[in-house]
Parts: sequence; C-alpha cells; structure tokens
Amino acid sequence: MRQLIVTEFISLDGVIDSPGGGPHPHAGWTFKQVPFVEEAYEIKGREQLEATAMLLGRVSYDEFAPVWPSMTDEFPQYNAMPKYVVSTTLENPEWNNTSVLRSIEDVATLKQGDGGPIIVHGSATLAKGLAAAGLVDRYHLLVFPLLLGAGRRLFDDTADTMQTLDLIEHEVYSNGIIKAVYDVAR
Repeated sequence: MRQLIVTEFISLDGVIDSPGGGPHPHAGWTFKQVPFVEEAYEIKGREQLEATAMLLGRVSYDEFAPVWPSMTDEFPQYNAMPKYVVSTTLENPEWNNTSVLRSIEDVATLKQGDGGPIIVHGSATLAKGLAAAGLVDRYHLLVFPLLLGAGRRLFDDTADTMQTLDLIEHEVYSNGIIKAVYDVAR
C-alpha cells in the first residue's frame, strides 16, 4: 500500500489559504510576512525526491498547472512524476503526465496499488476528505508564526473526525517557522 502524505504551509491558526498567492487578503503570506530562511524549506526538496506521485484537488491544480511546468529548475521531479487531480468536472488536464480521478474512492484504489509515496499539496477540501476517509498516513507541516484569521483551513469544525498523531520529526527555525511531521496513528 502506498503512503499518502499531506504537505502544507499553515499559519498558527490553521489557515492554508493562498500561501504563495491567490484570493486571500494576505495572499503570499509565506514569503511576504516571514523572513526567508533556506533551511526551513529543506523538507520541500526532500518531498520531491521521495514522492512518486502528486495528488491535487481541482482548485490547487488550477493554481499549479499554469506555473509549475515552467519551473523546470525548481520542480523537476514534480513535473516529471505522475499527477492525479480529483475532480468531477476536469476533462483534459494540460499538465504533462496528469490523470483525473473522480472520487475519494478512486484515490483509495490508487493508494492500494504499487508504488511509493503520494504527496498532496494544498488542496484543502481534498485533504479534509482524505482525512475523513482514513486515507492520510502522514502530515508534513511548516507552521508559520502568523495568525491570519479567515481563510481555508486544513483542520476545522466541519468534520467529526478524531485522529491521533505521532510526532516523528520536528525543528524550529530562526524565523519562527516550525517543521512538524506527524504520522497518523493506526
């Protein structure tokens, strides 16, 4: 069975909305509000090397697909690996090596197959659905020392899903970012 990893830039109050740009009033908060410290992002490079597939919700796909393919130096592994978008409406994805899955059940089938880890970037609605279905195995969180108030959240009160997490890796950086890697306890 493949491991499914949800990776997020997240504010201290749980907001994952528009970390690099987008509709949030404080869009781009990851780089505009917190000084850049290169070592805080080491996990992002590691994710590219360890993941063998990327899974996205439709909103994140629509944000990433026009940008990431041209970033061949920054994201070569992501651009080359198989990508899956969970969507009931997307017909012909243009990002190379991208397939459409129509449901959480299709994700469960993908996870049962052969291969290495599947990484989920952004995709708040999808990540919540995957957690509710018991499909998330690990969380990679870079927690930013910000309170954003409103915005899409990774964890909120819309689901009645309790999960116990085991902290397996953590580090605090000089800019206040905290890396927290959790396995979902089974």
